[in-house]
Amino acid sequence: MKSYDWIVVGGGITGASLGYELAKKGFAVLLLERDATLQNATRFSYGGLAYWSGTTDLTRLLCREGIERHRNLSAQLDADTEFRELDLLLTIDAGSDAEKAAANYAHFAIAPQLLSVAEAGELEPLLNKSAIAGALTVRHGHISPTSTNKAYCQGFLRLGGTIEFAEVIGFIEEGNRISGVKTAQGIYRCENAVVCAGGWSRSLLKLAGVSVGVYFTRAEILATPPVDLKLRTLVMPALLKRFELEAESSRIEVDFLWDEPGKELLSPILDSGAIQFKDGSLRIGQLSRTLSDLNAKVERETSEKAIRAGIGKVLPALADLPATWHDCIVAFSADKLPVVGPIGSRPGLYVFSGLSNPLAIVPAVAERFANWATGEKDWAIELLSPDRLSQKEEGRRKKEEGKMITDY
Repeated sequence: MKSYDWIVVGGGITGASLGYELAKKGFAVLLLERDATLQNATRFSYGGLAYWSGTTDLTRLLCREGIERHRNLSAQLDADTEFRELDLLLTIDAGSDAEKAAANYAHFAIAPQLLSVAEAGELEPLLNKSAIAGALTVRHGHISPTSTNKAYCQGFLRLGGTIEFAEVIGFIEEGNRISGVKTAQGIYRCENAVVCAGGWSRSLLKLAGVSVGVYFTRAEILATPPVDLKLRTLVMPALLKRFELEAESSRIEVDFLWDEPGKELLSPILDSGAIQFKDGSLRIGQLSRTLSDLNAKVERETSEKAIRAGIGKVLPALADLPATWHDCIVAFSADKLPVVGPIGSRPGLYVFSGLSNPLAIVPAVAERFANWATGEKDWAIELLSPDRLSQKEEGRRKKEEGKMITDY
């Protein structure tokens, strides 16, 4: 039986980019993906690259490195990722304080510019100006996630990597060490296994008896075929409810609910936005839910009606376009940073997940991880280690226990 240096579990944008970078370093790499036709967050992503959104030394660095990689990625991979830069329009609801909304973005690496209602309408003629108090704008990167994913996979294969389509059902253990991966079709041996399965990472790591701070939302969008209508900008709300949903549902007080079947941690939220791809097709969304069951069923008709009503307020011309409802699982972490690195309690097991807005920084983080895997020191990878979450969780528990004792 062939043994690999690395088995990468998950063939979305994180797994494909990491597999490519590891293969570039000369490692023997196997990429395992469950679905021959992707059904994951990569496929249904908006494709945005928020390289302007860094707020710390770490995130600003990764965003800078990420956009530099994206600008050259088509040439490097010898395939078109459909990279471009366009205007992002962050709408501010009518009746809201536009200046206050702008202040929320002042600490970003590139602060968006505040526009009046009239200026926003000039930038995006399809906008319903009566629905907003103004808008913010900033240049924003954009790719086709599926084209980029395919380009990475093709580059990976040219480097000698292997791709197998199989569902992971467990791990091979030798004592405390992980030495392989079990699938429904058979087993694969390896020196190292890295879980890059987005929102599915939590359940896969539990197969190895590991719990890390990776959570997931169920995101719902509408996808249209190519249409004649032309959207000039990527439109999103300035106040994204999804970030609050993620913060509230990853609090230590509710963490246990993620491991109980059939739980809905919070009410669903809707962030009405849209992007048009180069071929003229649109992604319209996004409704997000925090459901503990990865296979939970939702009422798609109700969701579609809500998404159409939401976008109809901001971009009325999009509300009645023919479209197909889709949903996918989107990963996030408790502190908004990727969860990347070794699982200390399980030698041979690693994680590369928890990226709720991954596309901008994935190429940079994947390259850094591969360099680190060769023995090179990397302070960014050390800061993204899953150990940071267990340490924070332990600190929060002790603080909470101390508070309870004081209260008593």
